[in-house]
Amino acid sequence: MSKTHRSRRTRALWWRNRVFVSLALLGMVIVGSVAPPIAAPASAADYPSWAEVLAARNNVTAKKAEIARIQSLLAQLEADKKATEAVAIEKGNIYAAAQQAFDEQDYKTQQYQTQADDAQAKADDSLKRAGQLAARLSRTSGTDFTSTLFFNGDNAQNLLAQLGMANKITDQSQALYDRATQDQKTAQSLTDQANLAKAALEELRDIAEKARAEAQAAADAAAAALAEQQANNAKLQAQLATLQTEQIHTEEEYIAGVKATWGASGAVEISSAGWARPVSGNVSSPFGYRVSPCHGCSSYHQGTDIGASCNTPIYAASTGRVSYAGWNGGYGNLTRIDHGGGVSTGYGHQPNGGIMVSVGEFVTVGQQIGRVGTTGASTGCHLHFEVRINGSAIDPVPFMRDRGINIH
Repeated sequence: MSKTHRSRRTRALWWRNRVFVSLALLGMVIVGSVAPPIAAPASAADYPSWAEVLAARNNVTAKKAEIARIQSLLAQLEADKKATEAVAIEKGNIYAAAQQAFDEQDYKTQQYQTQADDAQAKADDSLKRAGQLAARLSRTSGTDFTSTLFFNGDNAQNLLAQLGMANKITDQSQALYDRATQDQKTAQSLTDQANLAKAALEELRDIAEKARAEAQAAADAAAAALAEQQANNAKLQAQLATLQTEQIHTEEEYIAGVKATWGASGAVEISSAGWARPVSGNVSSPFGYRVSPCHGCSSYHQGTDIGASCNTPIYAASTGRVSYAGWNGGYGNLTRIDHGGGVSTGYGHQPNGGIMVSVGEFVTVGQQIGRVGTTGASTGCHLHFEVRINGSAIDPVPFMRDRGINIH
C-alpha cells in the first residue's frame, strides 16, 4: 500500500469515526431524554355548571365543596400547562440541537463538495496538459536519428541539440504525468470526504426530523393545555368569585379580559409575487457568520434579525401550511411555514402565548401569525426571520428582494 493511499485511507477513517461519534452523541441526547409525567387534563364533564354554582351559594357546605372543587380545577389547569410547557421546552431544545448539527454539517458538506469539484477540475486540466505533450512527442517518435547523423554531418550538432531538448521534454512529460496522477488522487480523496459528509448529513437530517416530530407533539400538547386553561379559566374564576362574594360575576367579563391580551392582525403590503414583509423594522443582524455571537447563539446565523418592538404583529411572508409551532431552543418560540416547492420560512423569538397559529393550519400571505418577542437566545425584542430551500438556510434579504419585498 502506497504512502499516499495510506494517508488518504487514514483521513477517511478519521472522518468516518468523527461523524459516527457525533451521531452517537446526538442520538444519546435524543433517546436518553425522559419527559416528566403529564397529568391528564380534566374532562369537560368535570367542570361545574352555572346552575350548580348558583345552587351552592345558598348552602354553606355545598359552597365550601364547590369552592374547593373549582380551586382544584384551576390548580390542575395551571399544573397541566406548566408540565406540558416543560416537556415542550425540553423537546424543543433537543430539536434545536439536532437542527444546529444538521446546519453545520450541511455547510461542511457544501465546502467539501466545492473543494472536491475544484480539485477534480485541476486534475482534469493536469491530465489534459500531460496528454497534449504526449501527443506531440508521439508524432516525432518514429524519426531514425542514427541515419540522420551519418548522412547529415553538417547538421549533426544541431540535431544532437534537438535530441537533448527532446529528452528534456520527455522529462517534463513525466513530471506532468506525475502531477496529474497526484492531482487525481487529491480529487478522489476530497470526493470521498464529501461523500462521507453527505452520508452523515442524511443521518443528521433523519435525526433532526425525528426530533422535530417529537418537539411538535410536545408543543401541541402544551398548546392544548394552554387552550384548555384559557377556555375554562375565565369561567372558573367567574364562578369562584360568585361563590366567594355576594355579587354574581359573569363569564363575559373575564373572557373580554382574556381577548384583550391577544393582538389583532392588520393590513400589510403584498408584492405581485405573493410575498409580504414579515414585520416592520430594520435589519439588526444579517445572515451568515457572526464576529461576536451572543451567549447561546450559533456563530453561524441562519437567518436575518429584524428589530421591532415587543408584541409587534408578525405576518406570514407567503401563503402556506404551518409545519412547526412551539419552543425551539435558541429560537425561543418558533413558527415555521411550508410554502411548497421546498421553500419554508421561520419566525423566531416570539413571546410565550404569542404564536397565533397551529401545526397543519393553512395561512395566507399577510395574515398575522404571531407577535414579536425576545424568548430563547435573544437580548432584545426582534424577529429572527429565516428562509430555507430544501432544508438548507439561505440569506432571506436577496430572496425576498427577488420577490418584490425589500428588507433593509
